[in-house]
Amino acid sequence: MSQTPPKPTATSESQPAPTYVGRPMDRIDGRLKVTGAARYAAEFEVPGIAHAVLVQSTIARGRIIDLDARAAERAAGVLAVITFQNLPAMPLPSVPPAGTAVPLLSGEIVHSGQNIAVVVAETLEQAQDAAAAIDVEYSTQQPDADMERLLDRGFVPNTAIRPGRSQRGDFKGTVDSAPTKVQQIYRTPIEHHNPMEPHATIALWNGDKLTVYDATQGVSNTAQNLAELFQLAPEDVHVVNPFVGGGFGCKGQSWPHTPLAALAARVTKRPVKLVLTRRQMFTSVGHRPPTRQENSYAAKRDGHLLAVKHAAYSHTSQTDEFMEPTGAPVNLMYSCANVEIEHRLVRVNVGAPTYARAPGEASGSFGQETAMDELAVALNMDPVDLRMRNYAEIDESSGHPWSSKSLSECYDLGAQRFGWSRRSARPGSMRDGRWLVGYGMATAAYPANFRPAGAKARMFADGSVWIGCGTQDLGTGTYTTLTQIAADVLGVAPDKVRVEIGDSRLPNAPTSGGSCSATSAGSAVQLAAQALRTRVISYATSDERSPLFNVKASELTAREGRVFHTKEPAKAMTYAEILTRYGKRMVEQEAFAKPGVERGPQAGGAPQGTEQADKGKSAAYSMQGFGAQFCEVRVDPDLGIIRVARWVGSFALGKVLNAKTLRSQLQGGVVWGIGMALQEEALLDQRYTRYVNSNLAEYYVPVNADVPDIDIIVVEEQDQLISPLGAKGAGEIGITGAAAAICNAVYHATGKRVRDLPITLDKVI
Repeated sequence: MSQTPPKPTATSESQPAPTYVGRPMDRIDGRLKVTGAARYAAEFEVPGIAHAVLVQSTIARGRIIDLDARAAERAAGVLAVITFQNLPAMPLPSVPPAGTAVPLLSGEIVHSGQNIAVVVAETLEQAQDAAAAIDVEYSTQQPDADMERLLDRGFVPNTAIRPGRSQRGDFKGTVDSAPTKVQQIYRTPIEHHNPMEPHATIALWNGDKLTVYDATQGVSNTAQNLAELFQLAPEDVHVVNPFVGGGFGCKGQSWPHTPLAALAARVTKRPVKLVLTRRQMFTSVGHRPPTRQENSYAAKRDGHLLAVKHAAYSHTSQTDEFMEPTGAPVNLMYSCANVEIEHRLVRVNVGAPTYARAPGEASGSFGQETAMDELAVALNMDPVDLRMRNYAEIDESSGHPWSSKSLSECYDLGAQRFGWSRRSARPGSMRDGRWLVGYGMATAAYPANFRPAGAKARMFADGSVWIGCGTQDLGTGTYTTLTQIAADVLGVAPDKVRVEIGDSRLPNAPTSGGSCSATSAGSAVQLAAQALRTRVISYATSDERSPLFNVKASELTAREGRVFHTKEPAKAMTYAEILTRYGKRMVEQEAFAKPGVERGPQAGGAPQGTEQADKGKSAAYSMQGFGAQFCEVRVDPDLGIIRVARWVGSFALGKVLNAKTLRSQLQGGVVWGIGMALQEEALLDQRYTRYVNSNLAEYYVPVNADVPDIDIIVVEEQDQLISPLGAKGAGEIGITGAAAAICNAVYHATGKRVRDLPITLDKVI
């Protein structure tokens, strides 16, 4: 069955002048998914396919003395056994983090689960059996696993993305004289992404041309990595990924299994499939690192902040320097003249950590927003009032004004909907029968990222439209929102638009991470559709025989595939009539959207037939999405059981592209926050640095019974600066502040402050 989602059907909400952007339109790929017809990376049917299985180290630190693969090589059906000993030399790719993309390291072992071999056989079962026959002898050293024990080894990373240290004002000279202070340590544990679809790759060669079906959040970056590793021309690598079964960050970069599958296919001269097991997902594709956040908040008696310090530690592997930027929200959320931020990394024997949903902001907002709640308690002040008293009218970390900020409206509307005024300030004073009742709140924020992206738009003789963009759909609704954007711009019904994404041969778009896809890809599609509309209409307006001759573009309206003079609707032509009259079987335009300079068509620099537009004045503005989280918990006073009973989240995110998928994304983020607060924790056996709960039976995540109705409020907000589209990403902001809101509610219910996540019943009793 075709992998392209079916054309959407216009909803019953159609009006005389339909506007599709913003509507709660159903996902156009929904039927493919619920019927099982949507094909994911491991499900493509390739003739003659062989199967690969990874062999991974069982120790965390040491060296391989001997690796005996003879029994595996003789096993039935085995086509190849590739080890670090016979791996061809490969250059490092330039797309970061390079160290994690090296297929196999040396015989030196630096973490448990490190790839040391891959076995390829005719069937999966034969490959698994042969992999088990490989005999490895190690020289073992005691691994370093406990970050807290190794804090003296911490170092400030040298990263170009976010600085490890920043400062404004004079924290040291201010904090000692402050009348009210909160100085506490907050901790978050190792967390794993665990998307339902595990990482998987199918690789096949046709001469020197490589095709890869890969579970990735970035088809373009994966193609670039593979081209560099195998020293191929970029056009000779084709990465395909029409659907992604969740990623949350772990599929945002290339990991060793992908080039290993390609290498195995080259060695065996067969297509090769490699699928990670759930246990391998815990060791091979990153995790959210643990954090230790030392927060110091000093304020006047009236609540105004005088000084803030955030000193954080997180762990990293022996082969990279991944920093979890927990200080990012601390640096800009509240108005304070004296702020000091420092991040330190501690090397331990684990696999490389990576981006997890709202990296830095999710963990950092827990420490920050819990500290703010503790400060409110110390001041005997309402937590919402304290935040409003320190409302940042500009981004004080940069001195730039906000492109838009509706946080105060989020506080107001959220508090009103939640019934915050009913909160009794004294901890433990609210009950429902035997249950202790607690109210908690926190601020949510995440950057409004916009990255360069390209798109193509085609119109065919029947008036139908094709949109192509090298972005991906992680289950967030990208197919649907891009359809809505194109339909609006061109004035056609959504069922006349077909969107194709998830292919590296389409115009380049960024990795789907950092909540940037809707803004980046959406802006590119908008510009491409605008260019296409202008070009098609120009055929009619420049023809003396046309009823639209000499009509200005500003005087024309396009609706349901018909272009007409706005004031004289009788002067009209359909798109199909225009293309047929002028002998055009297909018209195509390409556009490229990027942040930087004033928006609008450029005089030069764009390829022939291309409209290029840039985001206006981005260097002068700070761009963030904002929100407020309000929750109610119930706590059993005898057993310590915690139940989240109610939730209201209020968010301001610029233009709404699809009300239904936006709500879904925000609710999903809150669910993640519930898991972060109460359940999620990957446990390392300190003796062997091995995860002891590396499966979904023992790595707990929220289920339906753990999640209440999540009431989402979307605050209307106009922002013409963030991008041509005017939308802010929603994929990550929902988790920010959520864990802190629960922590603050648990304190309000019980009077016990838990500063180490997750909040398990033993910490409450």
